[in-house]
Amino acid sequence: MSKKEHDIEKEQVEAVENETVEVEEQVEEKTVEEKLQDELKQEKDKFLRLFAEFENYKKRTSKERIDLFKTASQDVMVSLLPVLDDFDRAYVEISKTEEKELLKGVELISNKLKTTLQQKGLEVIEAAQGDAFNADNHEAITQIPAPSEDLKGKIIDVIEKGYKLGDKVIRFPKVVIGQ
Repeated sequence: MSKKEHDIEKEQVEAVENETVEVEEQVEEKTVEEKLQDELKQEKDKFLRLFAEFENYKKRTSKERIDLFKTASQDVMVSLLPVLDDFDRAYVEISKTEEKELLKGVELISNKLKTTLQQKGLEVIEAAQGDAFNADNHEAITQIPAPSEDLKGKIIDVIEKGYKLGDKVIRFPKVVIGQ
């Protein structure tokens, strides 16, 4: 091999080495860039998940707060239910007498109390004689033999009215059912 050939070969080897170094540098740059891109994607994903979790937390606490406001007066309402029952009993007994003015007075007070409580969200759960008994919606006090075949498994008498506050039942209607 002549010196000239040796120099050419040496130049070719150097060129290949230079290209290899340049390619390695580009690969390193890409990997660093790719690493940064991956880290950025991971941080974006973490951020989006954290943001979504925070939004869910806000919605949940807001819903809980609204529910709390709806049922905040539940204790007061429950303690007033016996008063409503007493008004109903008084109305029935006074209506049997000749005292029409007394009946009017009790009716006015009772209606005013019921209206005020209805404005605060109290609702009567309807249960009437002859309705089908549903254990999810009624509380059975006792069972008696049905006076007729069509009243078997149905409500014979309503002992106490049921009430709900908003969507929450605070007292189930107490009923007697036919057997």
